[in-house]
Amino acid sequence: MNDVWIAFGLTLIAGMATGIGSVMAFTANRANYRFLSVATGLSAGVMLYVSFVEIFPRSAQFLSSYYGDSIGNWINGASFFGGVLLMGLIDKIVPSSQNPHEIHSETERRALLDPSTPIQGLGPERATPLKDGALPDHNIEHHELMRVGLFTALAIGIHNFPEGLATFLSALDDKNLGVAIAVAVALHNIPEGISVSIPIFYATGNRKRAFLYSVLSGVAEPIGAGIGYLAIRFLFGDSTGVIPSEVMGMVFGAVAGIMVYISLDELLPTSRAYGKGHDSLYGLMGGMMLMALSLLLMQK
Repeated sequence: MNDVWIAFGLTLIAGMATGIGSVMAFTANRANYRFLSVATGLSAGVMLYVSFVEIFPRSAQFLSSYYGDSIGNWINGASFFGGVLLMGLIDKIVPSSQNPHEIHSETERRALLDPSTPIQGLGPERATPLKDGALPDHNIEHHELMRVGLFTALAIGIHNFPEGLATFLSALDDKNLGVAIAVAVALHNIPEGISVSIPIFYATGNRKRAFLYSVLSGVAEPIGAGIGYLAIRFLFGDSTGVIPSEVMGMVFGAVAGIMVYISLDELLPTSRAYGKGHDSLYGLMGGMMLMALSLLLMQK
């Protein structure tokens, strides 16, 4: 039972990183956002490396020991692409114009840092200046901006359900591996917190509310982990609650697919958008090297 709480704690910490992104939206200058390029590239490197080198082979091992090499490998491949398909279907829910990983312009971010800067609408261009540090004029597309912010929070919450399950199950199987994945997911959640905070702040002028909604979007991660774990345990667990190895193998294959999809569809584009030059590549290779070193040091 202690292992379950440790895994849940790591998932909770990873999910709460959206709050860090919210704080950054209100405090960081544009020049400082380059670090996000390296951070998200690092996260992608960790996820890609651990998916192909650790999780996918572990899935094959579980499945081959139960079904045999031939059938086990087929099921392993199907599980991997099942995870990819799951994330693809979730993405279909989110219109591209309101994608939660869309990068906000420098003009949008500037208004959060400097009260004298005009506020720019997220729809048709309208600007209302802030006078003497006053809150924004809520007449500028208040309802539209609030809808965008809430929709973004909901969309990110939906995305975070399978991410939370991936983090939780990895940590449940191997605490060291779980820590590495939790760090990678936390880095991934920072720009998501920015994506939630900006439109909500523009709609309400309230930093606390923007921070609250960004944190709530991250809470979906531990909630997804808990619901997923209980469902798997209830449906497939034996009388002692232990999940059979063949089920864990399928789940691990799906987890690998989920993390590869996240890396290629979300993290690398985000990394390139925030960075300059080869920032994203440096982060990507650094994440792979860090994960490789960690796995070597953790060898028994």
